[in-house]
Amino acid sequence: MTELSWTRKDLLGIADLSAAEIQLLLDTAESFREVSLRPIKKVPTLRGRTVVNLFFEPSTRTRSSFEIAEKRLSADSLNFSSATSGLVKGESLVDTALNLQAMSPDLIVIRHGHPGVPHMLAKRVAAGVINAGDGAHEHPTQALLDAFTIRQHKGGFEGLKVSIVGDIEHSRVVRSNVLLLHKLGAEVTVAGPRTMMPVGVEALGARAVYSLREALEGADVVMMLRVQLERQSQAAFPSAREYFELFGLTQARLKAAKRDVILMHPGPMNRGIEIASDVADGRYSVILEQVANGVAVRMAVLYLLSGVHREAE
Repeated sequence: MTELSWTRKDLLGIADLSAAEIQLLLDTAESFREVSLRPIKKVPTLRGRTVVNLFFEPSTRTRSSFEIAEKRLSADSLNFSSATSGLVKGESLVDTALNLQAMSPDLIVIRHGHPGVPHMLAKRVAAGVINAGDGAHEHPTQALLDAFTIRQHKGGFEGLKVSIVGDIEHSRVVRSNVLLLHKLGAEVTVAGPRTMMPVGVEALGARAVYSLREALEGADVVMMLRVQLERQSQAAFPSAREYFELFGLTQARLKAAKRDVILMHPGPMNRGIEIASDVADGRYSVILEQVANGVAVRMAVLYLLSGVHREAE
């Protein structure tokens, strides 16, 4: 394991992390991966610790993954529902958080539609805060599980060619992944229609192109993204059919990538829009591996932020 002690209270984004901290998270996740392979998938690591899950946006994979990770670590967890909380009666998010803090949780996992909410929360509570996605800003644990999956298949990141294709403008997954992969030495290309490409994306450490063929050429890893219509004030393309014709991934188009390419997707997938079903379910796909690896990565994050490892030293 990387010789570095984790000292951060929160995990708010990839931008704040060093390459060594990222490697420590990945190495720690490796040690937790085998827990999911046991007949009894549980360890007493976080027994007596309390984790609050605050999800203000719909989520299947991330929320379920965190809940499973908490249970496998033997933590006590509270799943907070904004629909039945004081928020519907006009209570502010800060007051809600302070009331939860009064119950002495150890960690708070939050997903919110507005960028920066986890950062605001982290300044106001003593509990460790984990960003499970804030608007179109960042999604650090998704980037970490993606990196964990890539490392399993490719061994490392230096010089690796990674292409991320789709709705770049509205994706928090892109920002976190580009920052992480660039820090670890990968060459990142982002591709999509001009109407879905943010200004200045190159400043994050990526090359921007507007052709699917150019993005796929010689790629070691291809990550397809969902078109996020819910974050678009107006349609960024004429029709789903036209989008698929230009940027949909098919078996024929994937041949431009390397022969040992791996195909990724953070989910949920829109089959027939950004990706053909036979590609999503094909031999290059590691999409379900990403889901499985998400549990190990989130176990590692919960473990490191809990401070249990420091208590054992």
